[in-house]
Amino acid sequence: MAARLSRGVRGGPAGVLRRAGRAAVLLPVAVATTGLVAAGRADRAAEWWARVGGEDPVVAVRRPGAGRLLGHALVCVPLGLIALVPVGVEVLFVLRGVLYPLVDSGPYDHSWGGPTMAGAWAVHFLVALPFAAAGLGALALLHRLHHRLGGRLWGRRVGPGPVLVTLVTALACAVLVVAWTHQL
Repeated sequence: MAARLSRGVRGGPAGVLRRAGRAAVLLPVAVATTGLVAAGRADRAAEWWARVGGEDPVVAVRRPGAGRLLGHALVCVPLGLIALVPVGVEVLFVLRGVLYPLVDSGPYDHSWGGPTMAGAWAVHFLVALPFAAAGLGALALLHRLHHRLGGRLWGRRVGPGPVLVTLVTALACAVLVVAWTHQL
């Protein structure tokens, strides 16, 4: 049963982690692309985007030029900013779930799972675990969206769907971040 489930998701858990990692670096790679193109290293930027997008530049319909790379980097800035939300969830999972006893030194009388440190840590870890899984899933979906958007970079036809999904997701993330910062 587990083997069948992991085959249903391309690459299984390792594939999800790989795609999540690729989505997490969209913003730095987009910024670095600008510098590489300005330095005359568009070929190096194309290699980076091939790695991040899971593309094989050898079988690509066309090799991207400097203008196409800059345009793709500009399109990926919103995706990279969107990726900061699930990356933040993963950071909070590590800090407030895995390392909870280091973040809160006690007393744990009013903490979830208290009054003992072990109980508080266990409850915080177990509550954070589904959010960490959701964050990884969101990053993997962002990678898939980037792969669809990146098709134009490699000479494939891209319809309006991925662009619309990117715009709606960016708007939803902006609303989420503003609402979250107002409740702090």
